[in-house]
Amino acid sequence: TKCESGCVCADGLYENLDGGCVPAEECPCEYGGLAYGRGEQIQTECEICTCTKGKWKCVQKTRCSSTCNLYGEGHITTFDGQRFVFDGNCEYILAMDGCSVNRPVSSFKIVTENVICGKSGVTCSRSISIYLGNLTIILRDETFAISGENSAVQYKVRKNALHLMFDIIIPGKYNMTLIWNKHMNFFIKISRETQETICGLCGNYNGNMKDDFETRSKYVASNELEFVNSWKENPLCGDVYFVVDPCSKNPYRKAWAEKTCSIINSHVFSACHNKVNRMPYYEACVRDSCGCDIGGDCQCMCDAIAVYAMACLEKGICIDWRTPEFCRKF
Repeated sequence: TKCESGCVCADGLYENLDGGCVPAEECPCEYGGLAYGRGEQIQTECEICTCTKGKWKCVQKTRCSSTCNLYGEGHITTFDGQRFVFDGNCEYILAMDGCSVNRPVSSFKIVTENVICGKSGVTCSRSISIYLGNLTIILRDETFAISGENSAVQYKVRKNALHLMFDIIIPGKYNMTLIWNKHMNFFIKISRETQETICGLCGNYNGNMKDDFETRSKYVASNELEFVNSWKENPLCGDVYFVVDPCSKNPYRKAWAEKTCSIINSHVFSACHNKVNRMPYYEACVRDSCGCDIGGDCQCMCDAIAVYAMACLEKGICIDWRTPEFCRKF
């Protein structure tokens, strides 16, 4: 009814993120706060998605797997992609099956044991126990020990300069690859041939991150601390009531943490920046670097950067970021 100052796109054209007018075929797509151009692809572990006319068109992969990450001082990314942080000095169930009331028998259980690694009270995952019936694998002190046996489970151990890897097959149920950097980082990559319910701190693996905080009592917790406390392996451990902010506790370390972790935001990782959102990894790196104040501070920082490098590798981007002066391999 009246004129307003400003610019509009002509009929059939649409404004893009740079403020220009483009036809529908040229419209970008958004994912994780990043823009992708026409024809660009992103891959999840279950889908390949292509940007078409401003919308993602996704094709399901024939074999679908998902990964749960436990890294640094209690950072977890669940199988369905939910992120949270916790500090707790106890044993916690990361993942197990046999969670349903109808089928309470578990064929696997993975437990993390946390120990204090900073004056501010932050914890680091130092020990992982994998229970496969009568077969037990313990990861601790940069090595592993295997006891018992289970003829129904197939497993293979692989090593490289930085990691111990365990390929585990439970026939008819699961194929798992467990990757441990011999320090604080642990990854569970799983594909399943059954709809068996999975539970624990890694979530319920049902494709919906909104209900990942499902407690042992089968209700969705209102916050991550209630959820974490429900998955204690030892009920005698104390509950966690708050999450420590190490940079507030150790403000003198914050500038150093931000400076060293800035490699994630630098040109070194530029090839990965539009593939994997770097901010959660940068923030985790700063938090961990502030918190590791009883020795091992550089190890904490390097482990945090390595998690981003591994996420890039999952997207096909290999970053050569380690040098003899910065986070060397040995």
